[in-house]
Amino acid sequence: MEAGGANAEGKSFSFPDGSIGEMGTELVAGLISATADIALVLDDDGIIQDISLGKGDLVDNEIESWVGKPWIETVTRESRDKITDILKVASTGSAGRWRQINHKSAQGIDLPVRYLTFRLGESGHSLAFGQDQRAIASLQQRLVEAQQSVEREYSRLRLAETRYRLLFQVTGEPVIIVDAESLRIQECNPAAADIFNTEAKRIAGRGILKQIATADQHAFERYLEKVRSGGNSGTIECGLVNSGPTVTLSASLFRQDNRAFFLIRFASSAVHANAGDEDFGLAALIENLPDAFVVTDSNQRILTANNAFLDLTQMASSEQLSGERLDRWLGRTEVDFRVLINTLAERGAVRRYATAVRGDLGASEEVEVSVVGAHNRDQECFGFVFHQVAGAGFGATATQGDADLHRSVEKLAELVGRVPLKDIVRETTDMIERMCIEAALNLTGDNRASAADVLGLSRQSLYVKLRRFGLRDYDGGDLN
Repeated sequence: MEAGGANAEGKSFSFPDGSIGEMGTELVAGLISATADIALVLDDDGIIQDISLGKGDLVDNEIESWVGKPWIETVTRESRDKITDILKVASTGSAGRWRQINHKSAQGIDLPVRYLTFRLGESGHSLAFGQDQRAIASLQQRLVEAQQSVEREYSRLRLAETRYRLLFQVTGEPVIIVDAESLRIQECNPAAADIFNTEAKRIAGRGILKQIATADQHAFERYLEKVRSGGNSGTIECGLVNSGPTVTLSASLFRQDNRAFFLIRFASSAVHANAGDEDFGLAALIENLPDAFVVTDSNQRILTANNAFLDLTQMASSEQLSGERLDRWLGRTEVDFRVLINTLAERGAVRRYATAVRGDLGASEEVEVSVVGAHNRDQECFGFVFHQVAGAGFGATATQGDADLHRSVEKLAELVGRVPLKDIVRETTDMIERMCIEAALNLTGDNRASAADVLGLSRQSLYVKLRRFGLRDYDGGDLN
C-alpha cells in the first residue's frame, strides 16, 4: 500500500508505506516540488518508480518516460559509474554527496542534473533530488569560449611580433629604429649593421648623429625636425663617418608605448650591389616563413609550397605535393573549398577565410587562408597563405565574432540581478545563433544552399531561422 501526494505537474507522486514517517504526503510532495527541479523515487535495484518535475520545460525532454526504467539507462556512458556509486552509498543508508549526472535527451543535447540521494526509511526505496544545471553549463561554456578568444588574441599578438622580428632581420633593406627624443639607435637589422661596418648589437645605443659625417650632421638634424613636425619629409643624402658611400635616408615617425620613434631606411648603390640574387633571397624568405605558403595553377594544382605547408599536410617532401590538387588537404568539407574558390573568382582575392587543413596522417589544423591571383608568364596562378589559429570562431568573420563575444560576456554581469537567468541564457543563445547565420551568409556570398551546408542545417531549417531573425528578404520559393 502506498501513500500519495500531488507533484509539481499535478500527477500522483507516491511513496512506499512507512517511508515518510508521520509527515503528511501532501506536505512532503510540496517540499520536493519546491526544492528540486526533478525528483526520482528509486527502488533498491535502481529502478525509477515515480518522478516529480519542478520545472515545466523539463517535460520537453520526455523525462516522464523514465518511469519503470533503470536509472542507469537514462544517463550517458560516462555517467554510469557515478550512478553505480550513488546507488551503492544509498543502499547503506549513509548520507551521500552531490553528484552531477548527464542524462540522454530526446533533443540531442545532454541534460546535466546535480543529484543528492536519500534513503526512505526501511522501505528499501531512495529519493534522488535533482537540480537542473543547464544554465550553469551554458555559462561555463561561454566562459571557456571567452577565455579561448583571449588566448587566440594573445597568440596573434605574439605571432605578429615574431613576424616583425623575422622580417626585420632577414630583409635586405637596411633599417634602423631611433628614439625621437634622445636620437639614440634602439634597433638595427644586419643589413644596416653592414653599412656601419659593425655588429647590430654594438650599434644599438649609439647616437645616430655620431654615425653621420660631420659636414652633414646639421642638415640631418633639421631633416629629423621636419619629420617630427610633419610625419614624413621625403629623403636626404648624407655621408657616414666611416667614409663610405653617400647614402639616401628616408625617415618616418611612429609612436609606441607613449614614445615617439623614427624608422629610418637606407638606400645606396652599394647596398644594392651587395644584395645578391634577389630571386634567391625572395625564395629563401618564403621557404622559411612561419606561415604556410602555396602557389597553384588555375586548376588549384600545387606548383610550389614551403616547409610550413609540408608540416601542415604531414608530407615528407615538396615533390609529393607537386601536381596534386589543393582540396586534397584544404577544407573541412567539399563545400568549404568550393565556397573559397567561388569567392576568389568573384573578388580576385580572399582575406582571412577560416577553414581547416587535413594532414595525410589524420591531423587537422584550424587555419585562416588569404589568397590572391596573379599572372606569371601568361599563366594564371594563385598564392595561398595559411595562418594557423587555435580554433577559429565564426568562419570568415571570426575576428568580428570574437569582438562581439567579448562585448556580450561583459554585458552578462550587468544583466544579472535585473533579468532572470533563463532569459539571459535564451537571449544569448539567440544572439550567437544569429551571428553564426550571418557569418555563413557572408562567407558564401548570400548563397543560402551553401550557407545551410556550412551550418549543417537543412535549407528548410535555415529559411525558418532567417524569417525568425529577420535576416535578408525571406523567400522560401526554392524549398523544393
